[in-house]
Amino acid sequence: MSASPYPKRLMAALDGLYMLTATIFFVYLFNYFISGEGGPTVLAVTMLPVCYVLFILQALRTNDLYPSLGPMTNIAIGAVQIGLALAVLYYMRSEFFAIRTDRAGFWNTTDMIMGGIMALLILEYTRKRYFVILVLNVVLILYAVYGNHVGGMFHHPGMSWERIVTASSLEMTTGVYSRLPQLALTLIGSFILVLSVLRAFGGVESILLGAGLISAKSPYALPQAAVIGSLGVATVSGSGAANAAATGSATIPAMIQSGLPRATAAAIEAASSLGGQLMPPIMGISAFLMADFLGESYFDVVARGYAPAVIYFVALIASVYLLSVHYRADTEVTLPGGTFTIGDAVNIGVFAMVVFGLIGLMAVTHMAAMIAALTIFVMVAPVMFSIDAYRRFRVEGRPSIRQLLTPIGRMIDAFSSMTADLTLLLAALSIMTGVFVITGIPTKVGVLMLEAAGINLIAMAVIAFLFGALVGTGLPPAPTYILTALVIAPPMIKSCVDPWVVHFYAFFLAVWGELTPPTSVVAAVTAKIADASFMRTLGRALMLCVSLFTLMAGVFIRPELVKQPGVDQLAALGLILVPTLGIVFAIQARFATDRIRNLTARGVLMVVSLFALLYPDDAIAAIACVPVLLIIVAWVLYQRPRQIRAAKASG
Repeated sequence: MSASPYPKRLMAALDGLYMLTATIFFVYLFNYFISGEGGPTVLAVTMLPVCYVLFILQALRTNDLYPSLGPMTNIAIGAVQIGLALAVLYYMRSEFFAIRTDRAGFWNTTDMIMGGIMALLILEYTRKRYFVILVLNVVLILYAVYGNHVGGMFHHPGMSWERIVTASSLEMTTGVYSRLPQLALTLIGSFILVLSVLRAFGGVESILLGAGLISAKSPYALPQAAVIGSLGVATVSGSGAANAAATGSATIPAMIQSGLPRATAAAIEAASSLGGQLMPPIMGISAFLMADFLGESYFDVVARGYAPAVIYFVALIASVYLLSVHYRADTEVTLPGGTFTIGDAVNIGVFAMVVFGLIGLMAVTHMAAMIAALTIFVMVAPVMFSIDAYRRFRVEGRPSIRQLLTPIGRMIDAFSSMTADLTLLLAALSIMTGVFVITGIPTKVGVLMLEAAGINLIAMAVIAFLFGALVGTGLPPAPTYILTALVIAPPMIKSCVDPWVVHFYAFFLAVWGELTPPTSVVAAVTAKIADASFMRTLGRALMLCVSLFTLMAGVFIRPELVKQPGVDQLAALGLILVPTLGIVFAIQARFATDRIRNLTARGVLMVVSLFALLYPDDAIAAIACVPVLLIIVAWVLYQRPRQIRAAKASG
C-alpha cells in the first residue's frame, strides 16, 4: 500500500466511510442470502453501484485512483464518480418496474442516460483493473456498430449506439445487471462469505505454518511443503495470482535457500498456486460459471472436479519430487513464519471442517450450494470468534471491545472487497459477452468448427484449443472460460460431444490461460519475488503443469472422467493419471549416466505413456499402463538412490 498523501483526519474519514459502506454492503447481502428478498435482478440493480462506490473508496484509501494527480483532485474526481453511481442506484431502483415492464423496449432519454452512465463506470473500472478487457470491450463495441464495414463471413449490418447502450444496461438479460454479476452477488458471494471468515481469523497464515512443519521432515520435503501450503491457501483465496503474491514471499526464498534455482522455485510456486483453481470445493470463478452455463447445481461440478484435481496435484507432487532429488534440498531450511500453536491447529481443523462440511451438506443432504455455504458460515463464524476472544482474554487479560471486534472488521473488509471486485469484473464481462453474442461471433466461429468436425473431432478440439489459447493470452481464467465456452460449446455439443466434456475442456483451457505465454500474471508475480527470468520461470511452470495438457486430451479420450461420478470416473482417473506420471518422469527423471541410454529410456517411456493416454480402448490402455508403472517403480528403487549419492558426492 502506498503511503497516504492525505492528512490523518481525512484518511480516518475515508477509512470510516469505506467501513460504513462495506458494513451496509455486508448486512444487505447477508439479509438477501437468508430471505432472497426482491430476487437477483433487483439485488444487482441495487448492489452494483454500491460495489463501484467501494471500489472508488478503496482506491482513494490506497492512493491508487489517479496517482499522478494530486490528493484533493483524486478526492474531487472520486466524489463525482460516487455521486454518479448513487444517482444511478436511486433512479434504477425507483424506476425498476417501469423500466422492466411499462417502458420495456421503448426506454426514454433518462433511462438511456442512467444506463449508459453505469456501463461507462464499469468500463472505467476495467481501465483501472483489467485493461485488456477494456480493449476487448471497445473493439467488440466498435465491431457491433461498424460491422457493415467488415467483409467476409464476419460482416453484419451494424447496430445503433442506442442498441449498444440498452444491451449493456437496460435490457438486464445482457449487460451490467445480467446473470453474471447476479451470480457474483449470490452463489459466489455466499462462498466468499465463508472464505472471508477463514482469512479474517488467520486461516491463511495457519495453513502456511502447518505446511512449514512438513519441511523439516525430509531433505526433499521443503518444495512439497510449498506445494501443500500453496494448495491450501489457493483453495481459500480462489485466485492463482493472489495466492502466489500472498504465499510466494515465504515459500520462494526458502526454496532458493534450500538449493533450488531461482526460476525453478518461482515455477513451483506458480504451478502450486494455479492448482487452487482446480481444487474443490471452491474451484475458482470458472466452476461457478460452468454450473450456471450447464444449468446444473454447483455440487455437480464439484463432484466431477475432484478427479482432475487429483491428477493435477499427484503429477505436480511427482514433478517437484524429481526436482528436489535432482537439486538435493537442504534439511536445515524450513518455511519461514512464527511458531505453530494450538490456535493454528484449530484454524486448520476449522478449514478442514469447512471443506468437508460444504461437501457433506451438498452431497448428503442435497442442500443448495448457497444455503450450504450460508449454513457453514453460521456454524463457523461464532466458533472462530469465540476462540479468538478466548485467546485474547488468556493473553491480553481484558481486551477492549475494539480489539475483540477487529477480526469482524477484517472479515467485513475481506468479504466486501472480494465480492465487490468480482461483481464489477463480471459486470464488465457481461458487457463483453452481450456484445459478443448479439454480433453473432459464436455462431460464425461455430460454423468453422462444424466444418472442422467434418474432418474429425481432433481437428475441432485443436481449433478450440487455439481459440482458447489466443483468448487466454490476455485475459484471466473467468473471461477465457466464458468466451471459449460460448464459442466451442454449441458446435461440439451438436457433434455429439457430452456437454460436461466440452465445459471441462473449456475450464482446463481457462486455467491454462493463467500460464499462457507471454502474459502470465502468476508467473510474473513469482518471477519478480524470486528475482528470476520471467520467460525461464514461465517455461519451467509449463513443464510442471504438463498434467493440464493430459487432462485436455484425456477428457475426450476418457469422457467418463467428468460425465458421471462413480466407478467409471475412478477407472478413467487411473487411465489418465498413470500415463501422466509416465510423461512427467520422461521429461524430468534421469535413467542413466550415459546420455544416449538416458535419452533412449526417456523416449521409450514417453512413447508408451502417450500410447496409454491416447488409445481409446480401455483394456489395451490399461495393459500399456503396466510397463509405465514398472519403469517408474524401477526408477524409485534403483535410480533414485544413485542420484542421491551422486548429488551428495558432488555437494
